[in-house]
Amino acid sequence: MMRKRKTTDSPTDLSERRENLRLKQEVGLISGVSLIAGTMIGSGIFMSPEWVLHHMGSPASSLLIWASCGLLAMFGALSYAELGTIIKESGGEYIYILRIFGSFPAFLFAYSSVILVRPASLAAICLSFSEYAVAPFYPGCSSPQIVIRFTAAACILLLTIINCLNVRLATSIMNIFTAAKLLALLVIVVGGLVLLAKGQTQSFQNAFQNTTAGIGPVGVAFYQGLWSYDGWNNLNYVTEELKKPEVTLPRAMMIAIPLVTCLYLLVNVSYFAAMTSSELLSSGAVAVTWGDKVLGSWAWLISLSVALSTFGSSNGTFFSGGRLCYIAAREGHMPHNFRKLLWTDT
Repeated sequence: MMRKRKTTDSPTDLSERRENLRLKQEVGLISGVSLIAGTMIGSGIFMSPEWVLHHMGSPASSLLIWASCGLLAMFGALSYAELGTIIKESGGEYIYILRIFGSFPAFLFAYSSVILVRPASLAAICLSFSEYAVAPFYPGCSSPQIVIRFTAAACILLLTIINCLNVRLATSIMNIFTAAKLLALLVIVVGGLVLLAKGQTQSFQNAFQNTTAGIGPVGVAFYQGLWSYDGWNNLNYVTEELKKPEVTLPRAMMIAIPLVTCLYLLVNVSYFAAMTSSELLSSGAVAVTWGDKVLGSWAWLISLSVALSTFGSSNGTFFSGGRLCYIAAREGHMPHNFRKLLWTDT
């Protein structure tokens, strides 16, 4: 239930809002792992391997980049786990900047995220979703751009309604889609292991041959890999909604990020088992090409998996992004009515 409160912006009222406005603690360990892994696993692992290989030049160096990106994400997660257990407030980077550096830089971060960064990221993910979702309806030709854009807009509208209705509904959808995308990645992993067992190891012979040594290409390859790991920090945006955050936050990170890193490495091994380096580089969509070569008539499952993956990632972005608006409004940096969007009494 929502009850009326004062709407003035005096320091006393701001302090009262910080103390009295809290979201229910409904996110447990499984939902926390699902939020991190589900947001990280989007379209990147199905698209980025081609570009990592393009800039690195060899399969072995590409795998090193993927492992290094996972290690870098793990270091960042450890730092965020410490911040989240010290500052037990939702809002992620916003609340940490506010408490450490003050109001003005936090204000700038909040508005740049809400107006530019998050909408652009969400639009890109939803467009990726719509491309794979409508592709089966246009076999043998490219999908009309108007259909792709309308589908992306419908996806955004649906996710808006879901996240406005109920926290449990949003987390349940997150759990379901995370399980679906993990299953899809396991299918690719198992398919690759079967190919390796049959002796398809050509890509791993002289695996470091043609490796690029320049700083520029390595940096761009890192950028491509890190895009696939984006989202490891999203659980810090919902710290107040975690059950026992001092325990759940670090545990969820310690489970989700190594899990995603191992899956990414195994999926890349599967790609190299099914394709040579030249075939992988000429592929417009690595996962789809893998499906055509390994699954045959069942290749449509890969397109479906990518659509499910990007939809789940969009939901995670929505889930955490709404908390940024709520916390910024609670702190007086956004219109105070924004806090009512997620307002539940303790």
